[in-house]
Amino acid sequence: MDHSHTDNLAVASPARVRQVALSTPAGFLAFGLGSGLSPVAPGTAGTLMALPLGLWLPILPVWIALALVVAAFLVGIYLCGETSRRLGVHDHGGIVWDEFVGMWLIVIFIPFHWAWWLAAFILFRIFDAAKPWPIGWVDRRAPGGFGVMIDDILAAGYALVILSVARVLLG
Repeated sequence: MDHSHTDNLAVASPARVRQVALSTPAGFLAFGLGSGLSPVAPGTAGTLMALPLGLWLPILPVWIALALVVAAFLVGIYLCGETSRRLGVHDHGGIVWDEFVGMWLIVIFIPFHWAWWLAAFILFRIFDAAKPWPIGWVDRRAPGGFGVMIDDILAAGYALVILSVARVLLG
């Protein structure tokens, strides 16, 4: 079964989306505390919401921060899968928990400075939207909540590679 983002075109009425997003804790979290209900660029809104929520991650020991992100990923498999099922749409654009987790993964490994966080935000959004290989390939094939989550982890990985190279070059 193809789980590409063309499935996002499946119809879930705005009222149904809002009801699913706000009626259960799973929906509320999957919709990024409501940020995924943004009528314009919900993925970008979700990524923006992730930033202040992730401010505390860089001050933790890396292993603890990573454990928390892994836990958020695993919880996200359930949240995003259940919310997709309730909507009848695989990876609805308003489901942004995956953006939260992808952005949180990045901020663990970059300097705690606004310029680095801005660069991380921009790169993550570019890779999440463009889905260069193998992101798009995985996105089309990975099912359920895992499929919703994994492409954002890969996009975060691409962003981290660029940011790591920039960090080495900038000294």
